[in-house]
Amino acid sequence: MSKPKFSRYIGIDYSGAAEIPRNLKKGLLRIYMTSEGKKPKEILPLSQEHWTRRDIAKWLVERLSENRPTLVGIDHGFSFPLDYFDRYNLKHDRPERDWQKFLEDFQHHWPTDEDENSVESVLKGEAGDGVKRWGFPGWLRLTEKRIYEAKLGQPKSVFRFGQGTVTYATCAGIPWLRFMRRELKQRCLLARFWPFDGWEIPENCSAIVEVYPALWKKKFAQECSKLDNHQRDAYCVAAWMSESDHNGRLAGFLKPKLKRAESKQARIEGWILGVA
Repeated sequence: MSKPKFSRYIGIDYSGAAEIPRNLKKGLLRIYMTSEGKKPKEILPLSQEHWTRRDIAKWLVERLSENRPTLVGIDHGFSFPLDYFDRYNLKHDRPERDWQKFLEDFQHHWPTDEDENSVESVLKGEAGDGVKRWGFPGWLRLTEKRIYEAKLGQPKSVFRFGQGTVTYATCAGIPWLRFMRRELKQRCLLARFWPFDGWEIPENCSAIVEVYPALWKKKFAQECSKLDNHQRDAYCVAAWMSESDHNGRLAGFLKPKLKRAESKQARIEGWILGVA
């Protein structure tokens, strides 16, 4: 069996709740971390009662600044379908460059990383200009279509607001991806946002990936029986990533079976780790 690619695994259950970035209710954001094949343990903030989105972004930058290849799984969309790029004349010829421009453009219209702004405040027109950057609830990314086709789950469109959808978390989280990407580059750190920076992850390099906890909940149901929903999602992400890396299956999931055009499309729309 090949040597694991990473030495640490972090699973994050993300929330797009109405609260602003520096003020979030207890228990809505959860982090579990594991290494060396051990069971994941919850990571709690040191200086306050609960995590905020701002604190998580800063904490992740610090962890990724350490000389330790780490795989981070976050459960919200990292990008949008090509329909969105076409509708707003956003280029998608060169994935790494054009995804970065997407992050900048989205944060400009949905500044949910600013202290007084929430997803709700943008929706109400009190901040940003979200009405000029939105899509249709019928739009799906290629990775979501693949999940449906393989009968692995029923993921919702990133544009479908409602209970149990990923939309709020995505709108709240994408500007923090921009923040982390900028901070890591300023520190000259080698960390990949997969697959936007390429499908290949160099040795001794950390990576930030999109995940869909529903893919693995049943597998770790017994281990998570005493955890709440938010804890369970973060736990199973960290546990699956670690287990898959140690049993050699992760390498295959990092290179899903896609045709050339599909591969290029996925590098703009993003891909959910664990979808073959």
